[in-house]
Amino acid sequence: MHGFGLTPDRELAQAVLQDGDERAFRELYRRHTPKLYLLVLRLLGYSEMDAEDVVQETWVRAMKELAGFRWESALGTWLSAIGCNVARDQLRKLKRREEREQSPALASWIATQPPERVDLEQAIRRLPEGYRTVLVMHDLEGFTHEEIGTALGIAPGTSKSQLFGARRSLRAMLNPVVEAEDVARG
Repeated sequence: MHGFGLTPDRELAQAVLQDGDERAFRELYRRHTPKLYLLVLRLLGYSEMDAEDVVQETWVRAMKELAGFRWESALGTWLSAIGCNVARDQLRKLKRREEREQSPALASWIATQPPERVDLEQAIRRLPEGYRTVLVMHDLEGFTHEEIGTALGIAPGTSKSQLFGARRSLRAMLNPVVEAEDVARG
């Protein structure tokens, strides 16, 4: 296994595709899973169990689609795009489950609670899905708006707009008094 350390991803992927090389797959997994896990963990509001499920499903999908990967981007970028889509599917399922389980009265009460002093992770968790996804991908993971657009199937301008909204929402959650004054001033 020591020989894989400097082997390019493309060669490892070829070994997986042509020979079913399990050691090559493990090396790809070792290289890319930590960053992928952190990305989906953030997208899922820091639910470790859901993030582990999403990472596993991402690798399953990636291995099914690997033969069709054109290497127009880095393997890690491609995996991140798959992971984002799997995470978005997971968030939709979770939202439907929460809507079924939550009474309308409780949902109304939660929505009317004043924002309290929260830390950054809690604030990111509270962002709407689209805002959170773009903020995490751009500001925390370093993706460009073009890469985000490709990964999420949106225009780069939409990514920029979502990022602007996410940052403004974060500021409002982290410092509601200052943000309210800024909005009042126009």
